[in-house]
Amino acid sequence: MFGNNKNTEEPKSQASSPTSSLNTLVKGTVVDGSLRCDSDLRVDGTIKGKLTCKAKVIIGPTGTVEGEIHCANAVIEGNFKGKLHVSELLNVRETAEVEGDITTNKLLVQSGAKFNVTCKMETGSANGVAKTTEATTGTDVTAKIAGGKAEVRN
Repeated sequence: MFGNNKNTEEPKSQASSPTSSLNTLVKGTVVDGSLRCDSDLRVDGTIKGKLTCKAKVIIGPTGTVEGEIHCANAVIEGNFKGKLHVSELLNVRETAEVEGDITTNKLLVQSGAKFNVTCKMETGSANGVAKTTEATTGTDVTAKIAGGKAEVRN
């Protein structure tokens, strides 16, 4: 209080690191253009444009993204339409509606999801040739892998 010279601010070393932070676009928020972030991003609003994220992108049940996403991991519960490039795991939940072109390393599609895409799965490359993997899907979804492309139907 008065006459007290003690510093009451938190030391900067205790602040959370950017990789453990979560950015959030709440329902009713609309972003039109390009968005870039280093830490996780949860979208419950709308993004129209390009999104680049070095971490995980979560499209919540009320979220909509129309455009292009580049990220490490993604969880889709809402709507996505466009091009999606996920370097690790794409998890499509039962409430999701996904349409467009997808490139991912690993794919999980839960039963009930609407998944109308052209999907290319790459686990790495050897001598410039991409390796392909099979999609892990829900019980009501069938997947066909041919030449690195996955066709998934309910």
